[in-house]
Amino acid sequence: MTTRNPALGVIMVLSASVLFAVNGTVSKLVLRAGIEAPQLTLIRAAGAFAGLLLLSVLLRPGVRRLRVTVRELPLLIGFGLAGFFLTPMLYFVAISRLPVGIGLLFEYTAPLLVALWARFGQHQRARPRLWFGLAASLVGLACVAEIWGSLDLDGVGVLAGLTAAVVLACYYVLGARGVQQRDTLSLTTWAFGASAVAGLLTRAVTAGSGGWEPLGERSGGVPVLLLCAYVVVLGSIAPFLLVSGALRHLPATSVSILGMAEPVIASIVAWLTLGASESLTPIQITGGLVVLAGVALAETARLPTPSPLPPDLPVDHEVSYLETPDPAR
Repeated sequence: MTTRNPALGVIMVLSASVLFAVNGTVSKLVLRAGIEAPQLTLIRAAGAFAGLLLLSVLLRPGVRRLRVTVRELPLLIGFGLAGFFLTPMLYFVAISRLPVGIGLLFEYTAPLLVALWARFGQHQRARPRLWFGLAASLVGLACVAEIWGSLDLDGVGVLAGLTAAVVLACYYVLGARGVQQRDTLSLTTWAFGASAVAGLLTRAVTAGSGGWEPLGERSGGVPVLLLCAYVVVLGSIAPFLLVSGALRHLPATSVSILGMAEPVIASIVAWLTLGASESLTPIQITGGLVVLAGVALAETARLPTPSPLPPDLPVDHEVSYLETPDPAR
C-alpha cells in the first residue's frame, strides 16, 4: 500500500523544471559548438542509459528490477521514444533555430493537449478553473516569448516545437501508465535504452553527417565535453527520475501543468548566461508571473487524493482532479 504525497510530487516536478531549464541553455551552447541535434540526442540517451544501468545493478534488488515481459515492451518502447528520443531531439532542433523561450512556448502547449485528451479522449469532467489556468499559462508564455514580435520565425523550428508538444503529451500519458507497472529507476533506464537504440539507428542511417570534432572544443568558455556531461547527468538522469517519481504522487495532468514553470526559468537562465540576445523585457517578466499564476490556478483545481489508497485499488492508480467534479463548485 503506497501513500501519495502531493507536496513531495510538486517539489520533485519543480526541481526537475530547474534542471531542465538550465539544460536548455547548456544544450544550446553544445549546439553552437557544432554538434547536431541527433548527435546530442544520442549522447544524452546513451550516457543516461549507461548511468542508470549502473545504478540499477548497484541498488537493491539489483538486476532483477530490469526484468521485462513481452507485454511491457510496447509501453517501454513508446515511452522511451516519445519522452527520451523524439521530444529532446525536436526540442534541440527548435532551439537551434529559435530563441529558447519561443522554442519552449511551442513545446509547452503539451499540458493543454494532455488536459484535452483527459476531457475528450477519456471523457473526464473538468473544473472550469482548470481551463482558465491553462489559458492564463499559455498567454503568459506568449508574453515570455513575445510571439507577436517574431513574425519571421523559422518554419522548421516552429514545426519542430509544435511536434515536440504532441510527443511530450504522449510522454506524460504513457508515463502515468508506466509507473503503475514498474519502479521509477527501471522504467527510466529502459526508456533511455530505447532512446539510445533509436539514436544509434538514426546515426547509422545518417552516417557521415556531423563529425565529433566539436567535442574537443569550448563553447561559452566551457569545454564541450563538460557541457555534455551536464546534459547527461543533471539535464537527463536527475530530472527524468524526478518526473517519473512525481507521477507516483500526482496525476499526469498535474505534472504537465507544473512543468510549465520550466520556460520561465529557462528564459531567465538564458538571459543571464547568453546575454543580450535573450534578455528579458518588462512584458516578458509580467508574462512569467502570469504563467506561474496560471500554473497555481490549474494545479489547485485538483481534488485531494485519499491517503493511503484503498486496498482494492492498484498501488499507483491515477486519481485525477479531472475524474470527478467538485460538488462544492
